[in-house]
Amino acid sequence: MVLQQWSSFVNFLIYLVVSVPLLLIGIKIFMWQTPYNEMQVIKEAASCDTDIKDEAGIAVAHSLGGKVVGQALVMASAVFHSVSVLDLVIWGIIGIIFQVLVYYVFEKLTPFKVDEEVCKGNIAVGIFSARLSFATGLILAALIS
Repeated sequence: MVLQQWSSFVNFLIYLVVSVPLLLIGIKIFMWQTPYNEMQVIKEAASCDTDIKDEAGIAVAHSLGGKVVGQALVMASAVFHSVSVLDLVIWGIIGIIFQVLVYYVFEKLTPFKVDEEVCKGNIAVGIFSARLSFATGLILAALIS
């Protein structure tokens, strides 16, 4: 009994050590593609008195937060459905790639530049971008089975 629990715990740790870095890599890829530093914009919004910076921080936080949740949904499905650690890595990478591709398609289909609008403080675009990331994450998570 104890041996079986230990084995399950070791499996948990292995999957945790693989899935969390994959999630962070996916988020870092999203952050590299933007012309601004998300963490800096969010930090400056909290420490400034101007409405524009405040709104930019809110918009960026929504957009980045949506990407985090969307990517986490994909990773959770990859963990749940994987038959091995290699399978988890493969599906995690596929999920990252398709999350990024959908974001690029979204950027091309809109009549404005999403990143520019978010950085300017367009909260509506930040929220819409976040919801798109949620939806993409849900669809990709369902496809991993």
